[in-house]
Amino acid sequence: MPVASPYVRIPDEDACRGDGPLLPEGVCRVADGALGATRLLGGDFARNDEGKVLVAAFDFDGTCIQGNSPVMLVRSLARRRMLAPSVIARILGWGIAYKTRLPQNEAWVRGLVFRAFAGRPANEVNQFLYDFYDRTIDARFRPDAEAEMAAHEAAGHAVVCVSATFEPIVAAAMQRHPIQYAIATRMKVDFQGTYTDEVEGEPIEGAEKVTVLNRLCDELFGAGRWELAWAYGDHHSDRAMLAAARNAFAVTPDRPLTRTANAEGYDILEW
Repeated sequence: MPVASPYVRIPDEDACRGDGPLLPEGVCRVADGALGATRLLGGDFARNDEGKVLVAAFDFDGTCIQGNSPVMLVRSLARRRMLAPSVIARILGWGIAYKTRLPQNEAWVRGLVFRAFAGRPANEVNQFLYDFYDRTIDARFRPDAEAEMAAHEAAGHAVVCVSATFEPIVAAAMQRHPIQYAIATRMKVDFQGTYTDEVEGEPIEGAEKVTVLNRLCDELFGAGRWELAWAYGDHHSDRAMLAAARNAFAVTPDRPLTRTANAEGYDILEW
């Protein structure tokens, strides 16, 4: 159940749409590829001197939470023997290559993880992932991220989480934290309402974060009527989103992002 929140605004139920798989209570679909927290919808947004809505974008893994939620999910699935050893070995091989910054197929590895759920009802899988979030991830939500999001929300800024993790994981976080909108990686659901092991569209990674953020904000606020005023990320794959923001923050950054932050003059935050 949702936790009582000091960030409540009047819900705009008319903004919600779609008949997809079950979402947590208080979370709805506001665009084909995006979610909204109903308790935070409605009301006027703060604008800059040009009348543009001010947007604050946050990465999730490593920025809002300590650690990487897909990695934690794979570990949980392995303990439950929901993934074949051969699949786990391929995921681990991908992870080693990723750490060395070799080009990787992001959709492929997400498909491997979702082999644990392929053919199972989407509502059942979503509930599994909501429970996984509650059990494993929520305690890792960084207090500093919570405070930063809350300050933006209180100031009337549009708070958007843009993440490569699986959509149900971010949806669960939206129940408990001041995330107004979220865009995350979605997996395809077939005509029978069961998950496949294919990504819907593109994984929300790297430059794709900027693409989907532009698409969502154009739909919500109108093209040219919003500004990415703040962006927060921890990983070198967040460079594109940070570069697109007027104010960029590298949160406990990895070494490549630290070098970029120093070169570009980004603020470095130790959360």
